[in-house]
Amino acid sequence: MATTSSTSLSVPNESSRQSTPGATANGLHYPPRKRRNAASTVPEASPAPSDSANTGGTTATANVTLPARHDFFSRPRLTISRFPTFQDSPNVTYHTTEQLAMNRLGFRYMPAGVAPAGSALPCRTIESGPAKFRVSWEDRSTFIKVTPDGLGLLGERGFRSARCNAPIREGAWYMEVRIECGGGERPPDAPDVNMREGSHVRLGWARREAPLNGPVGLDGYSYGYRDKTGDKVHVSRPRGYGRTFRSGDVIGMYIFLPPRRKPDPADPHDPAHLKRERIPIEFKGQEYFESLEYAQSKEMIALMEYSHKAASTASLPSVPGKKSVNAKSLPERKGSGPETPVLRPLPQLRGSHIAFFVNGECQKIAFNDLFDYLPLRRTSASRKDKENTKKRAREGAPREHKENPYDDGTLGYYPFISLFNYARVRINPGPDFEFPPPPDIEALLRKEDEDIKPSLGSRCTEEEEAKAEMVSNAERLKAEAAKQAQKERRKRQTEAKKRAKEAETRQASVRAVSIPRTSIEQEAVADFARMQLPEDVEMAHSPAPTATPSIDYRAHYAGSEYESEQADGEGEAGDGYGGQYGDAEAENRSDGVPSIDLELEELL
Repeated sequence: MATTSSTSLSVPNESSRQSTPGATANGLHYPPRKRRNAASTVPEASPAPSDSANTGGTTATANVTLPARHDFFSRPRLTISRFPTFQDSPNVTYHTTEQLAMNRLGFRYMPAGVAPAGSALPCRTIESGPAKFRVSWEDRSTFIKVTPDGLGLLGERGFRSARCNAPIREGAWYMEVRIECGGGERPPDAPDVNMREGSHVRLGWARREAPLNGPVGLDGYSYGYRDKTGDKVHVSRPRGYGRTFRSGDVIGMYIFLPPRRKPDPADPHDPAHLKRERIPIEFKGQEYFESLEYAQSKEMIALMEYSHKAASTASLPSVPGKKSVNAKSLPERKGSGPETPVLRPLPQLRGSHIAFFVNGECQKIAFNDLFDYLPLRRTSASRKDKENTKKRAREGAPREHKENPYDDGTLGYYPFISLFNYARVRINPGPDFEFPPPPDIEALLRKEDEDIKPSLGSRCTEEEEAKAEMVSNAERLKAEAAKQAQKERRKRQTEAKKRAKEAETRQASVRAVSIPRTSIEQEAVADFARMQLPEDVEMAHSPAPTATPSIDYRAHYAGSEYESEQADGEGEAGDGYGGQYGDAEAENRSDGVPSIDLELEELL
């Protein structure tokens, strides 16, 4: 890679970097494993590739016997990592690097070596060979095969990606990528002959958080250019940009970032402060620094969800909104609290832009005002939770990984290459380019931008259109949320009124039992009393009246305490009524079936 003045990029030697304050461990943390025979404690000569005198010209460096773990400081002090190693096979061009600690599952690995004698820290960062700008051995998909010089890449089925080994943090930078197989061409030596699609390539720039098992432009962390249609892609939203490219074409990748912001010394929580959180480990005889990869923020995830509903595909600013939905499709709320979390604003690098060239032909600016690569500032509540967790940690417990809310020195925009169905590319970091960039790329891009603006007329630029659309959609989402909340409040009020009405009805029925007889009830009782009844009816055995309604039809069971005894001669009382009721009552009592007994005294 080179700057616009065609000077080659020199990757700084990691051994000269200051050891990080985050790696304050008493020694290495090794995964437990069993050893049959103890290794020799005699330190061997350094097998580093740069130490040719010690290797004797051999490449079998993986079989070197290392000192025991308790004799850690007698290990060879490497300046270049001993991995990866490649087999000298004339028939194999692209290799896998299975012996490496590849970045995966949210963890990141960097080669480390034993620190010099007298150092306060046990390990330091070292470089992997060759020490130049190339693809990263560790920071790529395991399905991407590479050449020993780190410049040739071969993909497999599906989109797989790889990052280069140095980030761009400020300034103007340019590099080339030659497409050896892409643009829909079917590779003749592909092992899978039943592929529906040919080989495709996407090129662009990505941050550390961009996933490796997906294409560039998949989310808000990367910006891409696709070969199939010539579209530019960001947050999975393609939009027309430039010409298509295929096998044999050379793509120039240009990026400009403004000067890096200096941290505020008065603000200890400024993400621009440099700090590293990593732990030294051993993996297959090589020391590595293991650290947590920067996690994707909820703000970027919300932007990704929103992108499926938006129509524009420009580089979008932050909007505190969620995925667009209708009021009818909103789920019922179970609580009265806020449904959407408060989203932090997404800062942008004003003046930054990305452009692409195809065989030396400028395709104009693709993306403007890129998202800042620094992590988002933590909220006060989040910091408080982290402090409480730290206080609860047991003293003397093994050191655990911590999320790093600061810049660790490796943040920035990396060249990001995505390959599909055995596509092949080759990187040319410069300074000998096939199509050298113009002496003043910025002037050329400004001219291209001025030539495009008259054709737009009174229309806004796509950036302004995207901002206006997102603001309007945010307002609409807010109005829909308020409308839904009002609807839920009305529903709750209606249910409360219904429950209050039911409770009032139950109370009214209870009060009706204890109220005095009405005039209608009194008249009914008087009419019944005026009936001619026999004088010899004996009322002595009738039960006392109870607090019941005016006319009480009681069901008497044989042998119950509420059963009235039949008086002598009751069965012969007036007009034959007594005989009928008496016989029926006797029959009911003999069968154990309940009978209805109208007590005169109760009615009176």
